[in-house]
Amino acid sequence: MVLITEELIRRRAEHNNCEIFSLEEISLHQQEIERIEYIDRWCRELKILYLQNNIISKIENVDKLKKLEYLNLALNNIEQIENLEGCESLQKLDFTVNFIGELSSVESLKQNIHLRELFLVGNPCTEFEGYREFVVATLPQLKWLDGKEIERSDRIKAMQNLRQVQLQIREQEQAYLKKRDKEKQEAKKKLENPYQKEKSEAKESKPGFDGRWYTDINNTILDCEENKECVHETQGTEKHKGSDEDEMDKKFWEEPTPFTPESRLETHRHLEEKRKANDAKRETEKQKPPRKLITEEGRVLNVNEPKHLDTSRLDVDVQTTYIRVTVKGKTFQLVLPSEVKPDSSTAKRSQITGHLVVTMPKAVEVVGPRPTLPRPVKSAPDKAPTDNTRMAKQMERLEVDPSKHSRINLENIVKKEKPVAQGPLKLHRPAMLESLCSTGDFDDDSDVPPLI
Repeated sequence: MVLITEELIRRRAEHNNCEIFSLEEISLHQQEIERIEYIDRWCRELKILYLQNNIISKIENVDKLKKLEYLNLALNNIEQIENLEGCESLQKLDFTVNFIGELSSVESLKQNIHLRELFLVGNPCTEFEGYREFVVATLPQLKWLDGKEIERSDRIKAMQNLRQVQLQIREQEQAYLKKRDKEKQEAKKKLENPYQKEKSEAKESKPGFDGRWYTDINNTILDCEENKECVHETQGTEKHKGSDEDEMDKKFWEEPTPFTPESRLETHRHLEEKRKANDAKRETEKQKPPRKLITEEGRVLNVNEPKHLDTSRLDVDVQTTYIRVTVKGKTFQLVLPSEVKPDSSTAKRSQITGHLVVTMPKAVEVVGPRPTLPRPVKSAPDKAPTDNTRMAKQMERLEVDPSKHSRINLENIVKKEKPVAQGPLKLHRPAMLESLCSTGDFDDDSDVPPLI
């Protein structure tokens, strides 16, 4: 049994940021809900409520939804229309494929003055003679019934024959209610002794040593000492156990049953038990050993475990020589034919096809370890260098030839003349004479007058 909880409502209210106090529309279909509860307290602002395809048997806890405009209760186990008088704004009501046999219960909808559409297709009451005339005459505010517009002439005709139609409906209701009482009693007996029929069938036939079924097992089993095939008896029994479950399931679906709320509830319980059995079977299965992605020798393997992709649980890891995609713990690993650039790679998911596109540009140069060059062995110095030597090595000065200045020296443009000496001629010798006198071969004669 599935209950309506706050967590369920918040999970179904994602379109409203999971806020339930201001929720105006919610869909709780196909949740196997058996009872309506708490909605009228938590969701007072509801305008649209979807509860189709559940196993709800009674309409309750919705009378406080004053703003409710559309209620969908199709494909449920409802047998009577009730507890909707408080839904003042109700405009559309859907009871398609339920078990409403008390057609007179539609009179409770007279107070819903804004009701315009009503669907009762697939209910037992639709087979009553005068069904449409009774509903049209009982609910004057109705504009559409079972998807067909109500004409003015139809309403006038229904009002004229209302008394006679009411008597017909009462008689047919009584007959239907008696039939329902018998169906409930039969369902109660079947529920009390669910395995009685199965036990009687099991007595008629039993499995043999070869896995087949025989009427009398005593006439078929041979002595194990004489026949060595009895070794296969256990294997045949185990195989038949699985096939027996399939036969029982097949028989359950092929067995004709009346269309009643009890049979529909039994179907839901059968599916639930089968689902639980399958879950337990999966848990008992041995877990597979972890798959190797890289061998002991360091060789990368191609691996493909996931069956489908989910973007929220998708992880892509691009390396230089391989790519690894992890989806829900399943690994897909592929060795690349050439090396790629992981930093420049991109992964995108197509919004149309759902395909995962990974773009990996090739590496121009082969990515490998940097080659190590042998370092030269330095000879030990005779003595440790001083601080001045280190500074001299660090500071290199540029020497410039002062004779090759690019700047013009204005001081040497005009040559300076030597001053002419004044006084007796003999006291001032020319420079040439001085140069000659400086040599050792010159003989100075005082009688010879100086040259001018």
